[in-house]
This record gives sequence, C-alpha cells and structure tokens, in this order.
Amino acid sequence: PLKNVSQIIEILNLCAEKMIEQEAFTEPLCELIKLFGLPFQKKKSTDEANYSVEVSQSIAQLGYLMRVPSSQVKIQICKSIVSFYNLELPGKLLSGYQPTSADYKIQMAEEGRLAESLVLSLALVENQLTEKLWILKALQHLSTSGKNCRQMVEAQAARRLCLYLNGADPSGQLVFRSSDILWNLLENASKEEVVDQLGSLECVHALKDVVLDLLMRGFRHCDHQLRNDLLVIATLLAKNPAVPMIESGFAKLLVVLATFTEVKLPNPLVKGFKLTYSYEDFEMKKLLFNVIGILSKDPSAAQLLSENHVMPALLYYVKRNQNPGLPDWSATQYEELQLHAIAVLASVAPVLIDKYLSCQANTLLLMFLEWCIDQDPFFGRGNSFHGTGGRGNKLAQMLYSLQVLRSVVALYDDAVSINLCDQGAISQLLDILLYAADKFKEKEDTILLEIQADILFILSVLCENDVHRKELFSYEGIGILIPFFKMDQRKLFSGLGHSRLLLGALDCLWSCVIGCCIAEDCFIEKQGVFLLLDLLALKEKSLCNIILGILVEFSDNPKTISHMSIWRGKRDQTAANLLIQLWRQEELDLGVRRDQDGKIVDTKRPIVTSFQKQQKVIPLPASCPSFAIMEISESIRAKIYSLFCKLGFENLPGLSAKDFVTLAIIQRYIDFKVSIVQANI
Repeated sequence: PLKNVSQIIEILNLCAEKMIEQEAFTEPLCELIKLFGLPFQKKKSTDEANYSVEVSQSIAQLGYLMRVPSSQVKIQICKSIVSFYNLELPGKLLSGYQPTSADYKIQMAEEGRLAESLVLSLALVENQLTEKLWILKALQHLSTSGKNCRQMVEAQAARRLCLYLNGADPSGQLVFRSSDILWNLLENASKEEVVDQLGSLECVHALKDVVLDLLMRGFRHCDHQLRNDLLVIATLLAKNPAVPMIESGFAKLLVVLATFTEVKLPNPLVKGFKLTYSYEDFEMKKLLFNVIGILSKDPSAAQLLSENHVMPALLYYVKRNQNPGLPDWSATQYEELQLHAIAVLASVAPVLIDKYLSCQANTLLLMFLEWCIDQDPFFGRGNSFHGTGGRGNKLAQMLYSLQVLRSVVALYDDAVSINLCDQGAISQLLDILLYAADKFKEKEDTILLEIQADILFILSVLCENDVHRKELFSYEGIGILIPFFKMDQRKLFSGLGHSRLLLGALDCLWSCVIGCCIAEDCFIEKQGVFLLLDLLALKEKSLCNIILGILVEFSDNPKTISHMSIWRGKRDQTAANLLIQLWRQEELDLGVRRDQDGKIVDTKRPIVTSFQKQQKVIPLPASCPSFAIMEISESIRAKIYSLFCKLGFENLPGLSAKDFVTLAIIQRYIDFKVSIVQANI
C-alpha cells in the first residue's frame, strides 16, 4: 500500500546503517528492497497524488542506497528498478485496494531523479563487472524517458558510459548496453550536449578502440549491428569540428576502412579485416562514405583524405557495374553505393582538386555521362535516397555526375575548365541538355529539371570570357537555348521550378553568347530579341533586371536595335512604351514623387527615392561610392536609360502624352544623377 512506502524506507535506512557494523542485516535489507519491485496499491483514487511526494522521495532513497558497500544490495536495487517496467497487473490484491497506474512508479522515479543517482553510482563499481552490468540494465530502462535522459546528461552520463565502452567483458553486454543508453540519450535529450560530452580526446579514443575491436573480432550478426550503431555515433561526432577526430586517429581509421576495398593497398590499420558483403557491411560502407563527406567540409582533413586515396576510391564507382552479383555487392546494392560515392565526390573534389585532375576525373565523368545517354539496356532500381527519380533509367547517375562537374567548375579554376573543354565537354554537355530537355517535355520531373539547371550553370562558367568557347557553343547551343525562352508563362509561376530553368538559361545566354559576334548574330536571327522582350512584357520583378541587362549588352549589336524597333507586344505595344511602363513602375516602387500626369513634383531632387530622402548624411572616404552611384547597379532605371540612348528619344511610335513626359525625365536621367552626386559632395 502507498501509505506504507515511507515507513518501509525508514526501516531500510536503519538496516543500511546497521549493515555497516553487522553483515547479518544484508539479507533483510535485500528482502525489503524487493518490496519496491512489487506492485504498489492504492485505497482511494486520490492516493497517487496524495502520496506522490513520499513515494518519489522513497524511490530516490533507493538511488542513495547504492552507496552501501554490498554487491548484493546494489544488484537487488537494480532488479527492483527493472521490475518497475513490468506493466502486468498484479494477480492478487489486498482487500479494498486497487493497483496504481501502470507507469506510476516510473513517474515517481523521474520525480526522485533516480536515473541521475544511478549514473553517479557507476563510479562506485568501476572494477565490478556484474554490478556495473546491472546498473546499465536499469539505466537502459530508465533512459526510455526524456526526463530521465536529461537528468542523466546533467550527471555526465554520456562521457562516463563512453569511457567504459572498452572495459573487459567477455559477454559483450557492456558495449551493447552502453551503446543502447547512448542512443537513448541522443534521441531523448539534447543531442548537442551529448556530442559535447563524447567529444573529449579520451572518449574519442575509447570509441575508436571499441569500433576497431568489433571490426577485427566481432563475427556475430549482433556485433556487426553494434559496430554500425557506434559508427552512426562517430558520424555525429565528425560533424562537430571541435571533436578531435583527426588528432585521435579515428578519422584515419574510418577513411582507410571506407577505401581499402577499392584501392586494394595493404594498410596495417585494417589488417585482418575482411568484408563479407552482408547487409550490415553494406550499411557500414554507406556510413563510412557519409563520414568522408562530412570530413571534406573540414579544411584540416584535406591532407588526410588525400594521403589515404579517397579520390581514386570514389572514382572507382564512376563506371557501369561490370560484375553484378555474388560474391560482390548485388546490382541494387552496387547502384546505391555508386550514387552515394558520386554524391560524396561532389563534396570531396573541390577540396582535392589537384588529385582530381591527376586521377583524370573529368575524363571518367565525361565517359560515364556518355554511357548515361546511350542505348545500353540498364534499368536503375531507384531504391535509395540518392536513387530518387532514377527508377528504370540512368537519370540519377547523370544528375550526381553533373553535380561533381558543377562543384569543380564553380572553383573557376582554369586548369579544370581547359581540361574539360579540350575533351569536347561543351558539345557533350549540349547533347545531354538536349536529351534532358526532350525527356522533360514528355514528363516534367524534378530530377530532369535539376539536370538541365546544372548543365546550364556548367556551360555558363566554361564559356564566360572566352570567345572561342562561345563560338563552339553557338553552333548547337543557341538552338537548344531558344525553347527555354518560349516557356509557357503559366509554368513560371507554378512553383515547380521552371523559373529556375529560365534564370539558368538567361545566365547561360549572358555568359555563352554575349561578346561573340557570331553567337550574337545567330541568336538575333532566331528571333531571340523578340523572345526577350516577350519575357520582359511579363513585368516579373525577378526577371526584369537581368533581361534589361542582357538587352543592354546586346544593344552594341546594330541588329538588336532594329529588332527592338520592330517588336510588337499585346495590343500592339512597342518596346519604347514597355520600357517607359517599367520605368514608371520602378519609380512607384522606389517612392519617387510624380503627379497624375507623370510630371516632376520635387524639382530640387527629381529622381531621388524615398529611401534616399530618409537616409542620414554619412561621411564616406573618397574611394567609397555614394548610395546615388551604388543605386545605379541595383535599379533598372540606368538600364532603361542606356537602351533609350540606343533607340533614340525621338520619333518613337506608340507613345501617349504621359509617355512623352516620362521620356523627357528618362532623357535627363544622367543630368539628374550628376546633380545629386554634386549636392552630396
């Protein structure tokens, strides 16, 4: 009965005191502790609340009794705590009583901070394996509660448990129970605090030693599962740059383990380890690839990755599977590892760019991409995260290979660009872009959209500032680029990513066409200027600035101006009228004051924005441009003025009286700007 619990604990304390002097009290003390393992019973429904303080304090006392210097007592306390989690109803009830709620004792243990006491008691049994295992068994049950886990973390449970991992234990229970508790702490308490506790050099060494032991001497199925669980914890530690993974040698072990089957070079760290191609080894391989991806984000790990042959190991997978089936990975497993390895390569390649080039990675990737679009009868399984969208095709392989190329060209390294272009990358990428665009017309899929966006970016970087490459691009590229500008405007606002494709195509146009007369003429002849003005007429804020910028660049070509003069939009709108409308909308957005006829209101500051008026005078050095100058690059007004300078300010068709008023303001834009700058000097 709940009402008797506090009396029993008083007797327990008296027995504990006597036991120090007379061992004969050990047996009755254990018998009394057993009572806490029996179901509690209540007479009234309010008893649980009324006796909650006494019961929680009594259960807390069990934790304090762990200090009693008796193995028998410690083990019995743990057994009683484990029985808290036996939620079966009692077979026999006292007359007039009913059982307490199934989780009542568990709640009282939380209130009494029993879990914290048990964690602290581990220090008392460092050299007593049996008692330690019983405490861990009790903590396993207690750590299923978030409240208990937080208390345990406060008592430095993660650090204490990690240091015990590689203790002597023939049964293997010590590692199993400790890792299970660590997992519960990570799931139910603050992950950051747990990782911080595990991040000391001592803990990382302990974790490394137990993983190595499981690798070399763990032959059971459960050993392999446990090894993988610890590798997940190692992955979490690797994400924290403050954890000494490299200093402890743990990072090197994991990298060598990830690559030794691909590079086939002997290494004493993994001498004697044999990959079995079991499901657990497959999971381990993916975890190790993941660790490499994490380490690649740490600049201090670059040398480690380079010295341990990570680049050739990852490039091993940049090929079709030559020998599917036993005794190697199955076709499904190989595909998953292949996609994972290439995805990791996208992170590693920019860090090890010299190794990347020396391993002829560009050549391998271009050959692999050629296989991706050929007629080889290959059907992707699409079972993994990286295989999404790749079922029945090679699109996943194509996507991740392109992401590797994207990551290295984004370095703007001349050696990478020259190496790619010398192998005909521009022509090959255009073929893939055409292939992906045709497939996208059949079925609009996210993976195809990503592929097209990546190719457009790669081409933009390769052709930028190189007239010869722009000329190479123009032969096939402009014909492929034009359909992007004919995209149904309803799709642009559908939220499916079509706007990203259009922006990529505009960027590609700017980098791959402008600056090369042959390419520019080809684009204009294919009615490219008309298409740009059609897009501009949508008046989409995110597109206007870039399209106007492209038109300004194109305006040096005489054919551009004649095409702009000929263009007609909806309701016979002219290019001049469209530009004037955009100017008025921009001034409205910027808060520039005009009257109902479009005339100037503030004659002293005719084109100053509301933001500029609110801005206080800030002294700047002579080398620093003022806001009036900086605003030119962000506002579309300067671009519209530049286009009118080419179109002319007279004899423009399709303008109203209000348009002519706005046109007069545009014509004097530079004069107004000069006056603002002089006023600020």
